[in-house]
This record gives sequence, structure tokens and C-alpha cells, in this order.
Amino acid sequence: MAKTGAGMGRVDLQRPKRLSAADTPGPVRGEAGAAVGDQAPDRSQLEQIIAGLTEGVILVEPDQTITYANEAALEMHGVTHLHELGRTVNEYRNNFVLRQETSHMLDHGRYPIDRVVAGEAFEDVVVVVAHRTNQDRDRTHRIRSLVITDHAGNPDCLVLIVHDVSGQVEAEHRFERAFAANPAPAAICRLMDLRLVMVNEGFLDLTGYKREDVLGRTVYEIDVLERAERRNLALERLRAGETIPQMEACLTVPSDPGGRQVVVAGQPIEVGDVRCMLFTFADLEPRRKAETALRQSEERFAKAFRLAPVPTAISTANDHRFVEVNDSFMRILGYQVQDVIGRQAHELGLWLDDGQRRRFETELAKTGAVRDFEARLQVKDGGDIDCLISAEAITLSDRACILCSFQDITERRRSEEELVTAIEAVMADASWFSRGVVEKLAAMRHPARPGQSPAQAAASIADLTAREREVLALVCQAKSDPEIGTELRLARNTVRNHVASLYQKLGVNRRSALIVWARERGIGGEGIAAKLPKARKRGAEKPGRVVRDNP
Repeated sequence: MAKTGAGMGRVDLQRPKRLSAADTPGPVRGEAGAAVGDQAPDRSQLEQIIAGLTEGVILVEPDQTITYANEAALEMHGVTHLHELGRTVNEYRNNFVLRQETSHMLDHGRYPIDRVVAGEAFEDVVVVVAHRTNQDRDRTHRIRSLVITDHAGNPDCLVLIVHDVSGQVEAEHRFERAFAANPAPAAICRLMDLRLVMVNEGFLDLTGYKREDVLGRTVYEIDVLERAERRNLALERLRAGETIPQMEACLTVPSDPGGRQVVVAGQPIEVGDVRCMLFTFADLEPRRKAETALRQSEERFAKAFRLAPVPTAISTANDHRFVEVNDSFMRILGYQVQDVIGRQAHELGLWLDDGQRRRFETELAKTGAVRDFEARLQVKDGGDIDCLISAEAITLSDRACILCSFQDITERRRSEEELVTAIEAVMADASWFSRGVVEKLAAMRHPARPGQSPAQAAASIADLTAREREVLALVCQAKSDPEIGTELRLARNTVRNHVASLYQKLGVNRRSALIVWARERGIGGEGIAAKLPKARKRGAEKPGRVVRDNP
């Protein structure tokens, strides 16, 4: 039913018809003023009826004269007067260029106005119309014909009924472009016959189908709801043209014989004037593969965690409560799983020095990782062990955790202490050892301290200047800077500079540390010069050997 003008009824112009002249209202007269037979028919009453219609209406006489076009028809063609439209069919063809939606130009004789002149009845012919002088400004028309015949059945008045569907077509084109460009898989079926009419590239990539294999087939042939978890509900909603809620399904597709896991949902829409159902899909295959990979990774981690030869534990990152410990942890520290899980280390009394525990947790919170932190831990039976503790922040099942390993160095530390005791016993009288051996033993006993460079840790007496040795000897005798200056005849600031140079070379920052450094190398208050090897004129002594001085 087409709308009429204000205050008018509705005129049924839905289908092309052949009407006899007896069906037209009243007598008719043409512009030439001739009567029927000798005169052109009078169309005034017909023109009055169609003047206010929102559809465009064009009247054509059998002799191909265009006698009337209402304002809607003129506006749809972008003109304001009938002569701009064309007085005849030939003028109309010369004024306007018509093409199909596919951009294929229409030949003369295939224009809708030519077809109605030929007496052809048609409906819903869609063409793109542009004035020949401005072909960039086009409009899309949907046209149908109406043929009015006289009493003898001959064409008496030819009518073109025009709808401007430019906005609708442009909206459909925008939808089609957006639909095609959408990376999410999607398909559209008509509700009237449940046949698929549109699919996008995402759907073809997901399923492995070709477009020609899908279009025109029903949703039962290309079963988009196959093995859906609520299939009966989905089919009921589909038949009713109602929204289909999201649900998991498994599609049988050429690209994956085992089926493709998806989430499918349906939304009723209109494409043009056709009621359809839009199906959208979310591919669950990447998620399934990721979950499988994660599960396998966690299984491998769990095996490596259990079989690790060093005690290892997992605790929460926020409050350091144990969530898992391995077999080595239980064997070496003596705790069972039920003793540990859900508890904190200080609740177990695991750390002998609570200050060490706080420093460890502070460093871990600051950097996210700790390496070789030395600490002494208490085992369950009351004993203790020396450990190197390393920890790393990890995420386990979406939970922030700490992976912590404990390397038992008790035996190694005991061996080192025994070695140090032996070294100290030997160094009590180190004059029989070469200076190089003494300094290497001292370096073994006292490795590099925090903040001390390798060069500072490896510094020896030979690296000092003669004046620095003299100053160090007097420092070892507990003399002050003024006393050193007096004995060496140096200014007080010069003595300070030599002491600062010793600090820099040896990596220390106190006089007491200078004395310790010297004594570790077998040098006492008697001074350094006596301990340094002297050049020999004779080659009788063994190289690298210091001969004890006679008292």
C-alpha cells in the first residue's frame, strides 16, 4: 500500500495491472484537447488523484508522449519541470542515463519507460538514474508499471510508479561493507526459507567452505547450530525469528574433520525488506589450544617441581603462605605437607634470624627476584642448616606466587670453616711462605665484600707505592695522622691523602679495616718493609721464598 498526500486515502499500487478505460474516473482529455478517437483523453481527474502521492508517478501516452509527472517523480529525477524530464520517451532517454546496481549500463529499449511503452508489466525493477549533465549525482529507483487499457483492450494510458530507495540501498551497501569487513565470522539466512544469503570472509576462513558452497543452502545443510549445547532452544527461537542466546557448538567443517568448537548466537535483522537471522561465531579453537598448552606446561612444571633435587616451595606473593612444597623440602627440612601448606615461614620458625627473613622479603618485593641469599634455617627436629636461597615471582593458575629454592650448603660451609682454621693456623707464622701464597690464602679466606670491585679484592702489597707502605706500617702501629706526619716529615693533609689512597686501592673505609687487611697478609705492627721480599745479589735462595730474618 502506498501513502497518499495529506488528507487523502491510500491507493493500492502494489502490483502491475491492466485497467480498462471504464475503470478510470470520469471522462478524460489530453493536452491537445481532442476527444477519444478524435481527441486525446482527459487525464485531469487522474492527475488530481496522483498529484499528492509520495510515490513518483509518470503518465505516458501510447504515442510515447509524457503527459504528466507529479512533484515526487520530478524531485526523484532532480528536476522541477516536466520539460526537463522530457516531453517524449526519446527526450527522456537523451536526458537521463540508467544503469543497473552492478554498474552495467542499460541499453535504449531496456529502460523501464521503454518497457512500459511496449506494454510490459513489471514490478520492483531497481535502476540507478543520473541526469546526463551530472552523472556523479545519481539516485536509486525501484520502479513498477501500470497499463490502463480501453474498452477494446488496447493500451490507453501507461504509468510508471517510482520509489526513491537511494537511502535504503546506501544503508544496505554500508551494512554489506561492514558485514564483509568484520573479522568476526558471520552468516545471514532468510527466515522465510532458512537459506543462507550472505557469509563473510571470517566465516569462510573459520569453516574452510567456499562461498558458492554455502549460499543458497539451508542452515540444516550447513548446520550452524550443530551439536549446540541448547540446540532445541536455538531451533525454536530460529523458527520464531527471535534472538538466539550465546551457546557453545561444534561445527563439522571441511577445514577440521574433528569439528570446530565455537560460540554461536543469533540476532533477527532485516536486510532490505526481508526478515533474516544474523548468526555470529567466536572461534574457541585458539582458546582450546591455549588451554591444552597451559595444562601440559603446568603438568611439566609440576613434575619438574616434585623431582627437583633441592628443596623447593611455592608461596603466595602477598602474604608468603606456602601453597606447595616438593619431596626434597620435606626430606631435608623434615616437614610434611600438612605441616606447611597454608602457613607462613615465621609461623613454622623456619628462619633462625627474623631480620634476615625481613631483608629477604623486602629485596624480593623490590626486584621480583633474589639470587643466592645466605641464611640459616631451622629444620623440624630443632637442628639448623646453612642455605643459599633463590626466589622468583611467578604466576600460577592466574595467581601471583613466589617460587623459592633452598640450596643446602652446610657441608660446604663446614669444609670452608675447616680450611679457614687451617689457613689461620699456618698464617700465624707466615714468614716461611712466599708473599704471593700468603696473599692468595688471604683472598680465599676473605672473598670480595659487597661494593668491593674484583681489582680491590685482588690488591696486594706490591700494588702499593713505597710511601703508601710506610703510611700503612705506621697505621698498623696505631699511630695518628699527626704522629705519622711527624715521623715521615709530611704535612698532615698529605698523610690524609695517602690514607685515602689506601682506602681506594684496598676497597675499605676505616683505619681498622686497613690493619685487618695487613694482618690477614701476615703483617703486624713491626711494619711492612720487613715482610716484603728483598732483591738478592746471589741466586742461592729459591725463587718466591722469604727467608726468616734473624732476630
